[in-house]
Amino acid sequence: MLDLGDPLAPKVKAKVEMTDARASAVQFRYLWVTDAEGVKLFDITHIDDRENPRLDPVASGTVRLGNARKVYLARTYMYVAAKEDGLIIVDITRPAAPVVWPRLAIAGAPTDAEDVIVASTNASLFAYVADGRNGIKVLQLTSPDNAGLYGFSPKPTPEMIAWARTPSPALALSKGLDRDRAVDETGGQIAVFGRLGARPLTRPEMEKLFLNREGNVYKVRDSDPKDPDQAAAWRGPGKFGG
Repeated sequence: MLDLGDPLAPKVKAKVEMTDARASAVQFRYLWVTDAEGVKLFDITHIDDRENPRLDPVASGTVRLGNARKVYLARTYMYVAAKEDGLIIVDITRPAAPVVWPRLAIAGAPTDAEDVIVASTNASLFAYVADGRNGIKVLQLTSPDNAGLYGFSPKPTPEMIAWARTPSPALALSKGLDRDRAVDETGGQIAVFGRLGARPLTRPEMEKLFLNREGNVYKVRDSDPKDPDQAAAWRGPGKFGG
């Protein structure tokens, strides 16, 4: 982790040993990094702690893959270009308990995936895959024709719709238009057709969404605090139950 307060003099602030780290993606409080062992999860809630900035490993969030390359986060789903394993879709609704989908069983599914970008066109979401020696492949993830299109994070229903051979292996892709309409998952501003976009959130503004007055992370439990038999489960460090 680098401090870019002075872009011309970056400073190393924290370091985690990994096995051939390759790519990373940030979403709110979490950082995902691909390496030779798969995709690993880190809690970055405390990266702004000047005295002790931390990248806290979350072991239960590890996704074991033989050859994970690039990774893209789209709301509650993670898309991993996993070389010979193709495009891997992971449900990250609960980041510390990822659910890996089975390999895509569709005609023309990627078999040499190097990179993946998820982008939207009108009401549909697409995955663009740099499929190495096979060229560029396009998978439609959502469609107005499919049930369950609406909501914050509709379930993808992958379908191969296009395939273009390239003169040499396709290794990387540029960024597309994220599905969000104001600030995307990485906190950056995006274009909105016919509308004024919102500026990126500052770190203090983001902290108001997940830190309580004591500076602890908000947490919830699957229990009712008004139920006397369950009230004890809500007592813990801090005012909001630990």
